[in-house]
Amino acid sequence: MPDPTPNPAVTLQSQHDIVKPSTQQPQNNHRTNLLNIWSISSNSKIIEIGCGQGDCTDVLARTIGPAGHIDAIDPAPLNYGSPETLGEAQARLSQSHIGPRITWHQTTPVEFLTSVEEGVYDVAVFCHSIWYFTSPAVILDTLCALKGKAGKLCIAEYALSATEAGAVPHVLAALARASLEAYKIVSEENIRTALAPDAIRRIAKEAGWKLVGEKRIVPEEGLEDGKWETGTVVNRSFLEEVEKDIKEEKVKVVLTSMREAVREAVDALGEKGVRTMDVWVATFE
Repeated sequence: MPDPTPNPAVTLQSQHDIVKPSTQQPQNNHRTNLLNIWSISSNSKIIEIGCGQGDCTDVLARTIGPAGHIDAIDPAPLNYGSPETLGEAQARLSQSHIGPRITWHQTTPVEFLTSVEEGVYDVAVFCHSIWYFTSPAVILDTLCALKGKAGKLCIAEYALSATEAGAVPHVLAALARASLEAYKIVSEENIRTALAPDAIRRIAKEAGWKLVGEKRIVPEEGLEDGKWETGTVVNRSFLEEVEKDIKEEKVKVVLTSMREAVREAVDALGEKGVRTMDVWVATFE
């Protein structure tokens, strides 16, 4: 059973800092905050859904200590991601002192969970991975498959709200990107199903999970996700994608106007004024 006392090691410097110190520390701080809200404790057995390059896996591994373990699941190709690919980032973490605490699995969560016995995990974690799913139906299937396998479900995802005015461009950019990706047969973007918190709550309830706690947090200014996402929409490549993937003229007009709204919002703030939107943090049992 997990130790109920939170592990102070979670605040230690991440291995990621060696690679990209200027942008990674705010990412580590954000995930440390999430883990503290979720009360992730030492010795926990965790399944992390959508681990990606291991930003959250890293912080989780430091929190649970040598007696804990993480099964980190992600079906994405190992050459996906930038500036490090998933394969490169995962290999680097595996070679560090926290490596023995992590097992990586390149498979879908549902496929992996078919061979998992009841009650194996203390916690299931979705850290900014819900929007990567291809549809609400796949999310529902995954949450159903997790029920009974993990005692607690922890989810963090963007809230589609902006407490800070500087985060408005991020909200607009996320909706523009999600709208474009909805028309693609295959999407490799980080926003494929931009569900609002209420929609995630409903899906979790349908899967048998009960909400026991939630809050919205305002990320620190150094967390640059909002700038990155906004930049991909303001870039002319977004318009090129619209021309390539959208056939209906009315849809092209809407997407072009959505991009223009993002551009105007960024211009009003100045690029340095763009913030990351609010994050919804929830716990289910």
